[in-house]
Amino acid sequence: MKIVTIKFKALIWGFLISLGLVFPIVASAANFVTVQSSASNSRTVLGSTVVPYKTVTLTAQFPGRIMSIGGEAGAKFPAGSLLVKINDDALKAKKGMVEAQLQSAQAALKNSQLQYNREMISPRSKNVGAMPGMGMPSMMDIYFTRPFADAMGTTDTGYNRYTDLMNSATTVTQARTQVMQAMSQLNEITANLKNANSVSPFEGMILKKMVEVGDTVQPGQPLLEFGFIKYLRTKADVPEVLVGSLKKGMIIPVKIGGRKSQARVAQIYPVADAARHTVVVKFDLKTGINASPGMYAELFLPDSGGIGKAIITIPKTALIKGRSLPSVLVLDEAKGVTKLRLLRLGVDQGNSTVQVITGIKIGEKVVDNPPPGALSGWMPQTSVAKQ
Repeated sequence: MKIVTIKFKALIWGFLISLGLVFPIVASAANFVTVQSSASNSRTVLGSTVVPYKTVTLTAQFPGRIMSIGGEAGAKFPAGSLLVKINDDALKAKKGMVEAQLQSAQAALKNSQLQYNREMISPRSKNVGAMPGMGMPSMMDIYFTRPFADAMGTTDTGYNRYTDLMNSATTVTQARTQVMQAMSQLNEITANLKNANSVSPFEGMILKKMVEVGDTVQPGQPLLEFGFIKYLRTKADVPEVLVGSLKKGMIIPVKIGGRKSQARVAQIYPVADAARHTVVVKFDLKTGINASPGMYAELFLPDSGGIGKAIITIPKTALIKGRSLPSVLVLDEAKGVTKLRLLRLGVDQGNSTVQVITGIKIGEKVVDNPPPGALSGWMPQTSVAKQ
């Protein structure tokens, strides 16, 4: 009776299978593959940041209150446009005071020059009224009293004239100095009045705003970050092992926002970072590229060993699907179990394999075609049946 029942069930299953209602499903051909090395046909991917061609930070030159700001971050301006204005009422009042001092000093200078000219034309040393004449007429005083006084040693007419000239000349010099001091103060105030208005040094865009209208600022305090964005660059910290393969003017592939383009090596810094052992390199992007400062860019740099060097690769099918981080199951042959291993991947090699930078070694065995969500200990099976 049991034999008949089994045969009947076998016939039913065969009939259903023939109709396609029930069929055996073979699991993915999950096998172990050995990690090998192969010749690289790709480049090293390095992250970088899009930056303006040049950037300046506008700072306050003297203390004051912010009166106006040209616009918000992202606003574009031509060269010479007013960006930030600081209250300059105190400077204007001081300027009026210094202008009055300058006028007074100029008047004093003019008077001292006239006094010097009078001394040159009509010396005080020859003034008859000022001489010790003995009540004689002026002519007698000139021809008798002065020579007699010089001969007696009571006076020296020539030295008196010299000291009178020097006194007048000194007065002129002092008046001229006061004029120069007033003019210097006026020039300083005029320069500060210009510094009260921060203007754009070139055509560009406000990248960052550090102050608002009404804020009180001090000298040296940053106001705005302004950049020239007509031309863009990417700035990257390149590891020392990769810098040797770069040369100024070299063209390399770049990807920004999923769009591929090209970049040119513009500048390689001569000094490396002692802590991170990287070198700052700037790359010029193509004019008109669809990018903005601050965007993430991927640079495809030539490997330190060049195209064709030996690298570690695994099939893409060995990666566990559905995980946020690249991972594989590595066979522990001594214990006969698998262990989950996180990887750091390199560049897609284009032949269904991917480069592995760290995480596994050559000769290890990994599971090929693991199921989504597989964990440590999972082992491949030959087949399973499913209804």
